[in-house]
Amino acid sequence: MLWGLWRHFKKLAVYNSYVPVRIKRLNTLAADLPLQNMPGRVIIRIAALSLSLAASAEAQSVVPDSTAAIAASKPGLFDRVVANQRRNEEAGDMYERVERLEIRKSPSDPAIISVKITRVIPSGTGMYHIVLGPDGQPTDAAVYRHDLENLEKALVLAVGDSRSQREAMEKFAKKKKDRNDLIDSTRTAFLFTFVAREPRADRMLSKYAMEPNPAFKPTSRLSTVFSKVHGFVWIDEDSGELARIEGEVTEDISVGLFLAKVYKGSHFMQERYEFMPGLWLASFSQYDFDGRKFFSSFSIHERTFYSNYRYIGPPKEALEAVRKELKGAGLGKSGSTPPSP
Repeated sequence: MLWGLWRHFKKLAVYNSYVPVRIKRLNTLAADLPLQNMPGRVIIRIAALSLSLAASAEAQSVVPDSTAAIAASKPGLFDRVVANQRRNEEAGDMYERVERLEIRKSPSDPAIISVKITRVIPSGTGMYHIVLGPDGQPTDAAVYRHDLENLEKALVLAVGDSRSQREAMEKFAKKKKDRNDLIDSTRTAFLFTFVAREPRADRMLSKYAMEPNPAFKPTSRLSTVFSKVHGFVWIDEDSGELARIEGEVTEDISVGLFLAKVYKGSHFMQERYEFMPGLWLASFSQYDFDGRKFFSSFSIHERTFYSNYRYIGPPKEALEAVRKELKGAGLGKSGSTPPSP
């Protein structure tokens, strides 16, 4: 969704724009990512999806004489990383999850200003957000049922065969292709230098320094961001998986002409774990960004925890699961108890 997020920089949407019938949801992805939050999410998404792809091209990258040589890697390591990253990304579209978003005044401030917990469910053309209570459970059964019914409507449209729906799905497919093209363009965006091996729990990770490749030629407006980010990436060589990324903005990043700017020194990171055999997904992300939107300054300090991953499948399977939940839970009825997401 790199390309889609970039498009959302230009406008604030409160609708799921991928569905022909606009379902007004302040909890949908577009509404859940207000303008001031988007720069951080875009850069995290760029890094999480593309660092391993860039690493696979290190042999073809032009390295200045002053740059340390890239350390030798196991044969085919980065080919595996690339394949696994693509597979994980595709699988992520089939899993629902629970997100806990914490907002602070500063990175070192232990006090949490606000917490938002949402159940995030694939809708076939995006992610549908349903707000939960502080304990991760619905606070109002009737409202929760209404949210599920709206999701059901979106999924019905997603599996339909109307002309408008076919057009919507074609648009979504094109966006995914554009995203993949953007990821491919990062193959020569960075130079990776082996730093060390570091333990994490019962696994050993290989740490690489990540620096912009001076020979890289941006192919889109979004890919120009790559020249203004550096940091580190950790690879689990045994599984060939991207396990952690951490980066810093080295130059101010302008977005949409005068729309917004992310200032130099802003920081982002993400941790990824194996949630089930062969499937690595995000468990935690943090970004601390300062900048401006239009003529107002903003400061973002957010931490997001991802949990409760559960397979829900493509739209047809997801529709059956949602209908089963609506039928079996008795949501909205007196004395009923909503199921745990």
